Amino acid sequence: MDVEAGRTTAHRRVEVPAGLGATMSTSPVHRTSPAHVHAPPGPASRRFGYVVGACVDALLLYLININPGWEAVPFLTSGTIQVLGLVNASIAVSLVANLVYVVWDPRWLRSLGELATTSIGVLALVRFWRVWPVDLPDHSAWGVTARIAVAAGIVGGLIGILASTVRFVGAVASPPDDSVTR
Repeated sequence: MDVEAGRTTAHRRVEVPAGLGATMSTSPVHRTSPAHVHAPPGPASRRFGYVVGACVDALLLYLININPGWEAVPFLTSGTIQVLGLVNASIAVSLVANLVYVVWDPRWLRSLGELATTSIGVLALVRFWRVWPVDLPDHSAWGVTARIAVAAGIVGGLIGILASTVRFVGAVASPPDDSVTR
């Protein structure tokens, strides 16, 4: 109770020792909401994202296969040809999925698309690991970094496959959501 004003205060202020220059308040007015609490994007935002994703996928396919082509990357070896089919398949599946989502994007379909693209991506990374079409000495800093990055991609992809499977099963088992765009 604030003795001078004769009323109860809704909060109290805690003074920080001199030199730190801050005041902490326990007032509900000053509380911030958690950073993870956001409204999901609306249909127009999602469609825009799908179009951007499809454009990036198309650009990657062009750059890798046509101009300048994968041969322009100085550290890739001729073994890249053994990996290129799965890399192209991964990008192409992502491109098709994004184009489908522009028209129709129920949660179960997005989860299924994520499962497909991630699965092919993991296959591409495993093939990349086995063929290793990179001209970097294995024990150099760049060689070790590249191996760690590919291994992390494989592990992350496997986790992504599991998460997409759970989301797909959950979406199929639950009633339809409101995120369908037509």
